[in-house]
Amino acid sequence: MGLFSRHPAPRDVVASVAEAVQTPPKSLWSDGFGRLAVRAVQILIVVALVAGLIWGIQQVTLVIIPLVLALIFASAFGPVTMWMRRKGVPSVIATLLTLLAVVAVLAALGWLVVNAVVNQWDSLSSQAVEGFEKAQEWYQTLPFAISSDQVNAALQGIADFVTSAQFGTGALAGVGAIASFVTGFVLMVVILFFFLKDGPRMWEFVLRPFHGSDYDRARRIGDKTVTVLGSYVRGTASVAAVDAIGIGIGLAILQVPLALPLAVLVFLLAFIPIVGAVTAGILAALVALVTNGPIVALIVVGIVVLVNQLEGNFLQPVLMGRSMKLHSFVVLVVLAGGTAIGGILGTLLAVPLTAVVWGIITVWNGPDKPAEWARRKKRKDPVPLSGDES
Repeated sequence: MGLFSRHPAPRDVVASVAEAVQTPPKSLWSDGFGRLAVRAVQILIVVALVAGLIWGIQQVTLVIIPLVLALIFASAFGPVTMWMRRKGVPSVIATLLTLLAVVAVLAALGWLVVNAVVNQWDSLSSQAVEGFEKAQEWYQTLPFAISSDQVNAALQGIADFVTSAQFGTGALAGVGAIASFVTGFVLMVVILFFFLKDGPRMWEFVLRPFHGSDYDRARRIGDKTVTVLGSYVRGTASVAAVDAIGIGIGLAILQVPLALPLAVLVFLLAFIPIVGAVTAGILAALVALVTNGPIVALIVVGIVVLVNQLEGNFLQPVLMGRSMKLHSFVVLVVLAGGTAIGGILGTLLAVPLTAVVWGIITVWNGPDKPAEWARRKKRKDPVPLSGDES
């Protein structure tokens, strides 16, 4: 009975052939639960790699933080250096002039704040003491008033902490932190100098291993990073300056002490989205409450709210452009994560770095082509939004 035999094969032969080609038994990893387990293991590996990367960065923060800050400042002030070069200024001189301008602005702000605090310290301290005494008289009228013994016990606890060995250890740690800050600042200035002077050549050196489409993608990533960081810093600085000037003028008209330092604080805190404006408004209102009374404090709150509304509805869309297309929920989550990981610096750097990551995703496959998974999907029957049932 060969291959071309006219007689059909016996029934037992057919059954044996069917058993031979039968589908092999399913593996434990091929069903739904198995695929879920594989995916969970992959997620755990990715989380472990990210955690290891964060841990490694935390071990070398003295280098990483100055490097990141230098990159941000170079992205913001690089156009100034390039403009001077196009006007015929030598590269080294243009870079030094840019650095000197940045240092001069920072030094001027510091001098203004310190000078204002020193000049108004006596009046502010006396008003603070008076406000504290009024607060004591007020809380004694409450049904749950704190007794004088409890206040004295709290003050004694503070005095004991100041004279304890733990406070001395903290003071030594503070000295170490100041030394680390000075070291990091000097390193940042040096790195910033080279970024401003030789940034394009340094980036070309980094791109040497890439070729073809990988080289084009790396070029897009670099250009997008510099564009987003520069736009973020310049736009935020412009918005912060308007906020500081508006609130500072209001505080000066109301004759609130430390109006200039508070305005500078508003400018600095404006670099922390959402949270910074609220914090600055609370501090300004508290100073006005202690020194000028509740009516002036309410007026200060109104000024802060008005300036913040002007910023959010008019200034940010015009000055920030498309450099910060992040939802407010994402901003809050990123701020919380950045604060938990890196403290104050993490709070300041979390949002611009997240904006950079999203900017890179938007140019991953081309100048206007985001990564496949990040593209907006077109739905045949979109669900109408609330209030739009038509």
